[in-house]
Parts: sequence; structure tokens; C-alpha cells
Amino acid sequence: MENARILVVEDEPSLQELITLNLELEGYFAVAVNNGKDGLYKALNERWDLIILDVMLPEISGFDICERIRLENNIVPILFLTAKNTSQDRVTGLKIGGDDYLSKPFNLEEFLLRAQSLLKRGVERSQIKTGSAINEIFRFGKNSINFLTFEIETFQNEKHTLSKKEIQLLKLLIDKKGEVVSRKQILELVWGYDVYPSTRTIDNFILMFRKYFEENSKSPVHFHSIRGVGYKFIGNE
Repeated sequence: MENARILVVEDEPSLQELITLNLELEGYFAVAVNNGKDGLYKALNERWDLIILDVMLPEISGFDICERIRLENNIVPILFLTAKNTSQDRVTGLKIGGDDYLSKPFNLEEFLLRAQSLLKRGVERSQIKTGSAINEIFRFGKNSINFLTFEIETFQNEKHTLSKKEIQLLKLLIDKKGEVVSRKQILELVWGYDVYPSTRTIDNFILMFRKYFEENSKSPVHFHSIRGVGYKFIGNE
């Protein structure tokens, strides 16, 4: 896939230069940044065919960048390239939305082959999702959420269109179904690392979700508050 746009987020200068040079020799358009904050900004505000992330980055970690990307974009492939090579690190990276995980030091030819494979995967994902929102629809109970159009249909057969922040918060909670998501994590991933609204804002969002999706908002089945910690989403159980 010539002329593919690849973002490289790597803070080690020599490795960053090696990666970008070899990607360019393969005919790709590679852009490199050396910290998590710039990497996150570029990942969210420009179009990429592949994103390569180090995990241990200044300011914002590669894992946090990946989670933030996945709130908005499920198509672009993400390759973790890192010295954090324990099995738990690998599981974490794949669980939060990474497509592949390559440990440092790595074989350059293997890296290029993996990049090529992920670029093909991104094209396939894009083709599958073109013209159909079926893969973007999530159902629980008698409710449904369309993450592509931001539209919901409640158990009362009411239809509403939500804001981008509301959809992102829903997606974060649903992606971590059954897990407690802290207020701090919600603020960082949904509102960003430079803007911190009151935690009361999150409470109001949860109250609204209960109004839409819970048959008895005072005894919620799906959206639970965990006192002093955060929130947890439960699906059809």
C-alpha cells in the first residue's frame, strides 16, 4: 500500500529515525513525534492508515493514547512497539484495542512485514464498514446505540441523538463492560488531558443514561455507581 500515511510515536531519537527512514524507503509517508501529547493530538486530528506507538512515552502513555483513539476510531490499525514485553503488557495492549505488539529490540524485516499486514487489515476494515452501520450498533436489554450516527433507541421505543461526549462516555463504559472505570480515567479519556470539568458533569451524564436506558432509574441494572471510585456498565445480565 504505497503512500500510506503512518504515524510513529517514539521518544528514542535513533530508533525514531530508523523506523521513519525504513518506512519511507518502503514508499510510505511517515510522520514522527517524540511525546504522547503530540502523538495523541495528531492521532485524533489527522488521517492515518497505521499508528505505531511506544508504550513508555513522556506526558501520555501509549496505552492511554490507544484507549483514547478507540473511542473515536475502530478502523485505523495500531502497532505497539515497546520494551514492555511481559505477557501482561501484551494482553493489556491487545485488550485496549491494539492490533499487534512487537517487543524491542526487534528485527527490522519482521517489523516492516507486520506494518504491511496491518495496513492491509485497515483497508479491509474500511471496506467492510463502508455503506453499513451494522457493526457500529450495540444492543443491551431493549436498548440500542448506533456509535456511527450517535442515535439511540430506548426500551420505550424513543429515539434520541446524543452528543459526541455522551457517545464517547457510553463507548468507554461498554468497552470496559463489567469493569469499574474511575472518574479520573473518564475525565482523561473522554474530556482530554488539558480540560477537566467537574466530576459532577460525569454524574449528570450517568443520570441521563439511566433516564434513557433503565426501566427503573432508581434501581439501575446497567449503569452502576461505585462509591468513591467511578462507574461500571453491565450488559444483559
